Amino acid sequence: MSKDDKAAGLMKTIMPEGFVFDPERGARWFTRAGHTGFLGMEYHDHGSDWIELALPWREDLVGVEETGVLASGPIISLLDNATSMSVWTRQGTFNPQVTLDLRIDYVRAATPGKTVIARAECYQVRRSMAFVRGIAHEGDLTDPIAHTAGIFMLVSSEGWSKP
Repeated sequence: MSKDDKAAGLMKTIMPEGFVFDPERGARWFTRAGHTGFLGMEYHDHGSDWIELALPWREDLVGVEETGVLASGPIISLLDNATSMSVWTRQGTFNPQVTLDLRIDYVRAATPGKTVIARAECYQVRRSMAFVRGIAHEGDLTDPIAHTAGIFMLVSSEGWSKP
């Protein structure tokens, strides 16, 4: 069996015909293990083309011990995961995708002890590209920690991996 056949078989097992991506279930699954699980990301909310993930403050995620401010890395990961999941939320399906560009503009430091929420929206899908934007905040969208904008390349699950 070729790598392509194995990959296609795995995708059909994970996503049988008629599968619809459920953002809440998907986020809960993705946040149980791996990097997102280690960071402690949690599902927060979603709509038809947006999703919110939360990152509770933890001492081991602090960048500078004296300030108690979260390091930028976990916030970047939170925004990357939320923007990625917003694409699946808009499309209603899970398909492999690659982050081509993800710009993050920090407006201020996160408040020590507060949960950071990433709200991400997929606002445009064109052939093989999905365009996203988002904001990291602590419960008030008018007081952002960071803004993000990015592009994901949509990858077909069949025939994607080449020898």
